[in-house]
Amino acid sequence: MKLDLQRFFDACDPNRTLVIGNAEDRPYYIDFAAVRGSKVIQALKRTITRLATNKPTCQLFTGHIGCGKSTELLRLKAELEEEGFHVVYFASTEYLDATDLDITDILLAIAGQVSKSLDESKVSLQPHRFKTFLKEIGDFLQTPMELKAEAEVPGIGKIKGSSEGEVEFSLPLGIGKITAKTKNSPQLRSKLRQHLEPETTRILKRKH
Repeated sequence: MKLDLQRFFDACDPNRTLVIGNAEDRPYYIDFAAVRGSKVIQALKRTITRLATNKPTCQLFTGHIGCGKSTELLRLKAELEEEGFHVVYFASTEYLDATDLDITDILLAIAGQVSKSLDESKVSLQPHRFKTFLKEIGDFLQTPMELKAEAEVPGIGKIKGSSEGEVEFSLPLGIGKITAKTKNSPQLRSKLRQHLEPETTRILKRKH
């Protein structure tokens, strides 16, 4: 393969993440497992695909800025998808304020991104308990969760209702309305956190 110097220098930029699933980035990826002392990604993948196939796992992958964490995680994502897994990856810095962060912010961000990814993959979810829960939050924030039979939603587009004239409940839309309401208001975020803090355990148990 002929070396493209410009692309090579771009690939060496520590602020740029190589996407292994991208054919243009793949030739510039270097496996540093030998100098890191272990094959971390293989270990993470083995835990997910073999050791805990039917159980949730929580694995910590850490390192200093620019050491290649995001590149390695995108490699893990590509390998898991090759084995038929549905992977939801998102950069937390795009959705969370690291200088003002609470566990409820993290939970809402995760729920929002997972539901959005499933929605884009045409996986329809009707989580009745979570629907009720979001409506409770909407009432608390004075942000109605119900939409008109046909509504234009900023950043999402037009949503049409059913033949009965009601819009089918959208989990990512509901979470999006809540986060948009609190994004630019520290006072409202603090109020929401105080409201949700006692409910954290109940939030984690809501699966349907």
